[in-house]
Amino acid sequence: MASIKVHVKKDDMVKIIAGKERGKTGKVLRVFPAKGRVVVENLNVVKRHTRPNQLNPEGGIVEKEAAISMSNVMLICGSCNEATRTGVKTLEDGSKTRYCKKCNASVDK
Repeated sequence: MASIKVHVKKDDMVKIIAGKERGKTGKVLRVFPAKGRVVVENLNVVKRHTRPNQLNPEGGIVEKEAAISMSNVMLICGSCNEATRTGVKTLEDGSKTRYCKKCNASVDK
């Protein structure tokens, strides 16, 4: 599978724009660029049946977050507090930064 352009990073706040969790927001926990997927905190929770092991001696049913396609999330801008598209600017010192296309403010901290 071809890798997808990564527009979100770990610890970004994102809004889900498609699927059963549409309209909800959360923080990105993990990014899988090769698969084009992200894991968002407390969203897309699935139940896994686990066998007993040392960490979980009883085993049983464990709830955990599953990955969501990166195309189904939009970054939330810190200054205008809306889900927005992002672009990449090259600064004077040669470093790159992401910016909000609505308010033109930098998204990176």
